Amino acid sequence: MGPAFAADPIFPPGLRLGLTPLVGLSAAKAFSGFESEDQSVKVLLAELPPEAYGEVVNAFKATGTTGGIKPDIIETAAGPVYYTTENAKAGAASVRPYSMIVSGGTFSGYVAVQVPENATKIYSDDAVRQMFATAVIRKEVPVEEQLGQMPFKVSELSNFKNIRTLAVGAALILADGDEASGFEAAPFMVIGLIGSAQVAPEDRDRFAQQTATTIPGVREARITMSEPIRIDGSPGYETRINAISGKDNTAVTVVQWLKFGGGPSALRIVGSAPRDQWSAAFPRFRAVRDGIQPRG
Repeated sequence: MGPAFAADPIFPPGLRLGLTPLVGLSAAKAFSGFESEDQSVKVLLAELPPEAYGEVVNAFKATGTTGGIKPDIIETAAGPVYYTTENAKAGAASVRPYSMIVSGGTFSGYVAVQVPENATKIYSDDAVRQMFATAVIRKEVPVEEQLGQMPFKVSELSNFKNIRTLAVGAALILADGDEASGFEAAPFMVIGLIGSAQVAPEDRDRFAQQTATTIPGVREARITMSEPIRIDGSPGYETRINAISGKDNTAVTVVQWLKFGGGPSALRIVGSAPRDQWSAAFPRFRAVRDGIQPRG
């Protein structure tokens, strides 16, 4: 007899992918997913780019394998799930790793399971398969749930239509557009932390300009201003660039604010708007910036 299931699917905080964990597994402390009480059995859940699922499907259709391993397929409420089963080593111990992927439409849901050899009688191949079969997708994550995972508080959202964590607990996007149509054609913001422990005050200008010109998705960037400012009493830097962004080559103006707090990281706030929407978007960007506080 394998382990039974909990009653309902569970979504780790911030994720759109959920499943019903096997009995004996509870919320993990150090990652998004579930683990046994002794932390030897691990079930990691994550969101990957949407094309990841298609790459697995195409590889399977072309060669019958993914990464040289033939996957199994299960029909679930979330759609077809592809998963693989292997044998491996974790140090000197033998383990049974499983990998599963499912399409979430605008993302790929991914699950990695590791079962040590001494637990395979309870957490058997069949039990793990049954757990994978419970995979579900939710369209949206409640905004408060997403904000609660961030290492800072965001008290002003400036009427942005879509709020999404780009990386759970690490980066947040506020946008008027969406993933399906692309964010670049309308105002959006990205808020996160960037390592700044080695940046001396006299090097902040160089650091700000370097990071501004490496914003993902921005092309032909030209800095139009970069100067020190105070943000809520803390030293900061404001940099603006004109650039091209997105698949439709949208001409955008971008502002980057860095807020230095003396710790190993700086708060990085990026706001982007099509150039003809900049004057209306900038006050919204600034209101969001001024509503961000450290989590106490």
